[in-house]
Amino acid sequence: MNRRYPYLLLLLATPVFALDTERCATQIVSDAVDHWRGLSSYSVMTMVIHRPDWERSMTMRAWTKGDERTLVRVIEPKKDRGNGTLTDDDTMWSFSPKVNRVIKVPSSMMGQSWMGSDFSNRDVARADDIIDQYEHSILSTEEVDGKTVYTIESIPHEDAAVVWGSEVLRIREDHVVLAHAFYDQDGELVKSLVSHEIADMGGRTIASRQRMTKADNPDEWTEIAVIEIEYELELKDSLFTLSNLRNPRE
Repeated sequence: MNRRYPYLLLLLATPVFALDTERCATQIVSDAVDHWRGLSSYSVMTMVIHRPDWERSMTMRAWTKGDERTLVRVIEPKKDRGNGTLTDDDTMWSFSPKVNRVIKVPSSMMGQSWMGSDFSNRDVARADDIIDQYEHSILSTEEVDGKTVYTIESIPHEDAAVVWGSEVLRIREDHVVLAHAFYDQDGELVKSLVSHEIADMGGRTIASRQRMTKADNPDEWTEIAVIEIEYELELKDSLFTLSNLRNPRE
């Protein structure tokens, strides 16, 4: 063995397609996130929280700008109207009209339920974490209804500030995420997000109805359906402020 140039031998022994596949997988995930959020967006959505003995529904308006800013505000039902969440980079705040207080969500609470749903605060706040803090590889490809679907495994970097041991996504060639599974550090499935309806809305094809389900209790789930959505809007920075979270001007 040539001990003077071990790095050269390692490079020669590494298939070129493996390096290309890693870059390709990262691009596929990045394109899917960008496709869903756009440069900016405004949407109206319904969220149904289902439990075996009860079900709760609410309607929300949401705005996004870039990768870091998101504002979500509940408009129905009346008893929940005005409840809102604001995220800016790594920081999240919530507002409840009942107590008339803006509360900063501490990092220790980011894994907790968002508005009582099966989505966590982290799910809402950091959609681009999976791009910045994970390494991606294509596990398989298949043809579904005439479109290529990529199954991609995402493993967090060693120093990544994330809770998942791995995530697995199924992404269609037109950037629509068909499924997103979350695994713990022991490789056990914790929850999964599945797209149940796909539609052309806002000038692009998106997952218009998605359901997050707990692996250990499939009778508990949260479903979000998009009623309307617009992309690439001129949104003012003042929209994403604590003042607007407390006293809506839009």
